[in-house]
Amino acid sequence: MDAWIMRGLFLVMAFMIVGRGEGQLAENFYSSSCPNVESIVQQAVSTKFSQTFTTIPATLRLFFHDCFVEGCDASVMISSPNSDAEKDAPDNLSLAGDGFDTVIKAKQAVEEACPGIVSCADILALAARDVVVLAGGPSFNVELGRLDGLISLASRVAGNLPEPTFDLNQLNTIFAKNNLDQIDMIALSGAHTLGFSHCSRFADRLYNFSSSSVTDPSLNPDYANQLESECPQNVDPRIAVNLDPVTPQTFDNIYYQNLVGGKGLLSSDQVLFTDSVSQSTVIDFANNPGDFNGAFVTAMRKLGRVGVKTGNNGQIRRDCSAFNSQQ
Repeated sequence: MDAWIMRGLFLVMAFMIVGRGEGQLAENFYSSSCPNVESIVQQAVSTKFSQTFTTIPATLRLFFHDCFVEGCDASVMISSPNSDAEKDAPDNLSLAGDGFDTVIKAKQAVEEACPGIVSCADILALAARDVVVLAGGPSFNVELGRLDGLISLASRVAGNLPEPTFDLNQLNTIFAKNNLDQIDMIALSGAHTLGFSHCSRFADRLYNFSSSSVTDPSLNPDYANQLESECPQNVDPRIAVNLDPVTPQTFDNIYYQNLVGGKGLLSSDQVLFTDSVSQSTVIDFANNPGDFNGAFVTAMRKLGRVGVKTGNNGQIRRDCSAFNSQQ
């Protein structure tokens, strides 16, 4: 039977069993149609990771940026000949290519086993979990059943992603738009235990903070000196530094210990500790890795339910970088 007909029949059964609305996902969604999907994705992610560590932070960040714009629908994966897709927006230009490549490679592997069955959005969600585990973080069950979105516009990105200069209220507001509370926000910020940021994203904290202080006083002085040596003024814009200066390749709670010590790289990181409203949670996560891991898993599962596409609002892309109508 043609794979697309099979897919259609399976979707009818899926609607009858669990529905396919926002939040109506199922951990066993592909148990009959593609039972080995998780191991296939995991193998593809592991292979990509063996080639470059950047796979880990790039894939995790890609998942966040996807879900915050249009929901978790792989709309960030679309490539447009007119350079007007989500990935072309200024806030997404710094997304590392290794994240995109991880999903593309995993999709190719899944298509060989189960053609036309698994969405790119689900593959990205699985890959995000897998890179957390590869970096030493907690494993967790991923809810599946998303469709790939039909809209990807650069114009819809602005205002939907956290900025490095955000204060606590701004962070809470933008996360709340995605049904994520303050605890979720602080836990997901812990993804900054991995990855890096370009100097331009925090240069004002070093050289132009305010009229009364050239350097942000919330920065640990030794850390500020270290950053100034790594990011001198007028540095090459391609230069970046680790978000976590202590254990940059390990998923752990050291990020929060850094915040307590004044070593949050971005203003939006450090404010989680300097603002009294969120400080106690940061201290808890800094002292109790189990609390952080548990909160992170809860927040990731909640994030994965954002904007799930249903019915005519989505499709199963053959190629993650293009809508089926364009292929």
